Amino acid sequence: MRVLLVRPPRMKQSINLGEVMYSEPIGLEMVYTVLENDYEVEIFDMMAENKDLIEKIKEYAPDIVGLTSLCIDVEPVLSMAEKIKKYKEDIEIVAGGTQAFFSPESFFSSYIDHVMKFTTEQNLNALFKYIELRLKKENELLESDAPLIDGVHSRVNDFKSTEVRGRNQYIKPNRKSTEKYRGEYSYFGYKPAAIMGTAQGCSKGCDFCLRWRLEGYSESYFDIDSVKNEIREIKEPTIMIFDNDFLHSKDRINQVCDFLEEENINKNFICYASVKSILENKDEIKRFVSLGLKAALVGYETFKEDDLKSYKKGSTTNDSIKCSMFTKKIGLDVWASFIFHPDWTKKDFKDFRRYIKILDPEISTFSPLTPFPGLPLYERYRERLLFPKEDYEKWSFGQVVIKPENMSLRRYYVEILKTIIYVNTVRNNIFYITKKFGFLSLFRLAKGSFGLLGKYSKLILKSSS
Repeated sequence: MRVLLVRPPRMKQSINLGEVMYSEPIGLEMVYTVLENDYEVEIFDMMAENKDLIEKIKEYAPDIVGLTSLCIDVEPVLSMAEKIKKYKEDIEIVAGGTQAFFSPESFFSSYIDHVMKFTTEQNLNALFKYIELRLKKENELLESDAPLIDGVHSRVNDFKSTEVRGRNQYIKPNRKSTEKYRGEYSYFGYKPAAIMGTAQGCSKGCDFCLRWRLEGYSESYFDIDSVKNEIREIKEPTIMIFDNDFLHSKDRINQVCDFLEEENINKNFICYASVKSILENKDEIKRFVSLGLKAALVGYETFKEDDLKSYKKGSTTNDSIKCSMFTKKIGLDVWASFIFHPDWTKKDFKDFRRYIKILDPEISTFSPLTPFPGLPLYERYRERLLFPKEDYEKWSFGQVVIKPENMSLRRYYVEILKTIIYVNTVRNNIFYITKKFGFLSLFRLAKGSFGLLGKYSKLILKSSS
C-alpha cells in the first residue's frame, strides 16, 4: 500500500519573517517513522517544489494521501482533497495537524475520509490497518462496522470518535524521508537547519498561547539519551530546539552542555525562551552560548504592565529590559515577538516604538492579538470579532480580528504599518540580517516585507474610516 504525505504550499499571511524561516515538516517525518516498515511512504513537500499535486499523484499512484494543516490551511486542504477525489474517488484521504487538533470539525467533509485530532503510534497503526483491510475488501462488514479509534474521526462513522483526550506524541522523525528537500530548510538566516524537540508541554500557560493547550500544562521531558542521539544524527550545522521554553530548566541546560563538551559537538543552536527563564538561569545560559547557542526567540509581547498581567506572562516590562541587557552582554541574539493589543491608542503605538528602541532586539516580529477559537480569549472578545471562526484565512495571526477600541480599524492598520516600517528600516531587522546572514537573506526579507506592505496597504484601503 502506497502512502503520500503532503505539506500544502504555505499561505504567506503572517507578519513574521516567513521568507527567511522555512523549517522541515517534522510532523510528517514522525508519521513516516511509524508507517515506513509496513507501507511504501513518500513525503511531498509543496513548499519546496512546484510540481502540481495531481501530477504527483498520477506519478506516485498512492492508495492513501495524508494532508497536514496549520490554522489557516482549511480551505487549501479541502480544495486539495476535492481535486484528489475527483481524480480518483477511492484514494483515502487523511487530514491532520494543528487545525485538526483544535477544530477537527473544520475537515468534516465528503472529500475527507479521516481526521486525526491527535497522532500517536497506536492510533496511526490502528487507522492504517483498518484502511488496508478496507482497500483489500477482506471484510464485508468493515464499511458498516468501522472501529472507533482514539483521536480519529472517520466519515464512515459520521466523524464520531471516542471521548479520549489525547495529545500528539513526539516520535523520533525520520529525516531521511525529506533528504531531497533538506538543503532548503532554514530558520531565519541559518540554512540549512534542522528542528527537534526535547520536551513537550509548558507550565507557564500564557493566555494567548496555543502550544501548551496542544501539548499540556506541564513539561514532559524526553529521555536524555534519545535527545543526545538525535543531536548526534542531525547533519545540519544548525538545530532549532522547538520546546516551548527550553531554557527554563537548569538541569536540562547543563545536561545538554555536558554532552556537547564531552563529544566536542560544534553546532549552532536556536531555541524558544521566556524572559523569566533567562533571568533565572543566567550562568547556565552563558555556558550554553559558549557552546553554540546563537539566538533565542523571546516573547517580550508588550510595553504595558496591564497587558502582561492579562496575558499571564509572569514577568514585568522591567524584567524584559533586564533580560535584554543580559543577552547583549553575553552575545545571545534575541528574536523578539510582540503583540498588538486591540485597545491601544495612537500614543500607545508611539510609546511601544520607543520601548522597542530600549529593548533593541536583533529581530522583531509582530502579530495582532488573535483570540483563536477554542481559547478563553475567544469568549472574552466574542462581541468584538470582525470575522466568524469559519473564515479561516483571516485567523492567520497577521490580520486584525478584534475591533479596535480606541481608533478606527483603518487608523489601527496605519499604526501597525508605521511600526513595521520603523523596525525594518530604522531599527534593526535589515541591518542585522545583512550583517549576520548576507545579502541573499536580505533579499528574502525585502521580498517578504514588500509583500507585507502591499497586504497592509490593501487592508487600509478596505477598512472603513
